[in-house]
Amino acid sequence: MGSSSAPVRRYHHVINGADHPSGAGSIARHAPDTGELVAEFASGDADTVERAVTAARTAFDEGPWPRMTGADRAAVLRALAASMERDRDHLARLDAEESGKPIRQALANVDASVALTQHAAALALSAHGDSHTNLGSDFTGLVTREPIGVAALITPWNFPLLLLAQKLPYALAAGCTVVVKPSELTASSTVEVARLAHEAGLPTGVLNVVLGAGSVGQALAESDAVDMVSFTGSTATGGKVIEASRHGAKKLSLELGGKAASIVFDDAEFEDALDGVLFAGVFNNGECCVAGARLLVQDTIADRFLEQLVARMEKLRVGATTSPATDIGPLIHAEHLQKVQSYVDGALAQGAKPLTGGAPLTGPGFDDGHFYPPTVLDAVTETHTVFQEEIFGPVITVTRFQDANEAVRLANGVRYGLGNSVWTKNIDTALTVARALRSGTVWINTTIDGAPQLPSGGVKESGYGREMGQAGFEEFTELKTVQIRSGRRTPFFSLGERP
Repeated sequence: MGSSSAPVRRYHHVINGADHPSGAGSIARHAPDTGELVAEFASGDADTVERAVTAARTAFDEGPWPRMTGADRAAVLRALAASMERDRDHLARLDAEESGKPIRQALANVDASVALTQHAAALALSAHGDSHTNLGSDFTGLVTREPIGVAALITPWNFPLLLLAQKLPYALAAGCTVVVKPSELTASSTVEVARLAHEAGLPTGVLNVVLGAGSVGQALAESDAVDMVSFTGSTATGGKVIEASRHGAKKLSLELGGKAASIVFDDAEFEDALDGVLFAGVFNNGECCVAGARLLVQDTIADRFLEQLVARMEKLRVGATTSPATDIGPLIHAEHLQKVQSYVDGALAQGAKPLTGGAPLTGPGFDDGHFYPPTVLDAVTETHTVFQEEIFGPVITVTRFQDANEAVRLANGVRYGLGNSVWTKNIDTALTVARALRSGTVWINTTIDGAPQLPSGGVKESGYGREMGQAGFEEFTELKTVQIRSGRRTPFFSLGERP
């Protein structure tokens, strides 16, 4: 079940359009399914960050990118999208090998990233401000939208390319210059995209990549030369970014943890709801901030629903990331596997009932990796730790409800607010519940769907700010008001003779 027989990939930082080695050593990345060494990444330090930020600062203050027409920036982004599409198989394999996601999902991630880049190109063309001509005969007001400056983009390991694409092309479309810090576990696709962007015509210094562990992201968030930080990751790390960003009072856009609920009413389309709940719970190995980790199911259908859900889960294929037949790959590393298991053990100790799964997979094909089976835990209450905290694995907890009011109370009864799904064929129920749910996204009779035009983000401890859509583009801009008088000014002070 080998992950790769290719030579080990070795990547340096990308600063001012060129590879930049650092003296801080390197970070080895082993495939989470086989343990094979697949990549080595340069390990940055404060000096690396300073060099990258200086390059981005100079490119913004003195370079052509922020001053180019929207059409010219759009042309570069379209060329980048075309190159990503051309290299689809290569980019997908990098993400699959390093993150553990099945290759079919990695390929879909590349397709979505191409679409996001194309959408950002369209926004670069259509960006505009406002004019106000109703301020009086002598006044005209202009509200212009300008790039915010140097943007630091810090991305996690679970969707290396896709989450980069939810940030980078929009920042570039707005005219920003950028320093990207990818996860030290899954950095290959980010460096490859930087190379493709420069081949597509991106000017030197506009896109820089610094590699390394959390201290590199910390230094980036602290830099006084950075105007904005866009971060995706855990709520705990987001708190550290908020603290670090106080240097220079930067703008922040944060997408943090989640604890999404799949709410299934007894009038739902049964087969659709089964498929959606299954998908939401184990998609990307459950390592997804909008994973439907909590199943809230109406008590009148709960037993039948769970029987069929478990039957479907037990047919899923767990295996090598690069096999097209794999439905669920390995978890990101051994420590995370242990964390997922500790949540399951804690739930069982609190009275949850295991319906399937519940222990790491072992034996031929599994012993060299970090494999965890799809797991369902029944009889979970809102007081259980697994109900409240993010597990980030292929584990679905089950809680029954009697009516819509109880379903909403349970769904909202966590500190997160990123996404929720509602399954019902009653339009009144769907809209009433959607309005009552406190989350940045609500899906009705679908789940973990999206489109480049639709913004994504959270409320409560899931963060603030938005990615994708017009709102995601505008995150990387500042408004400026320009007020113009065309007639003579009436003196405010009378400077003539005074009584």
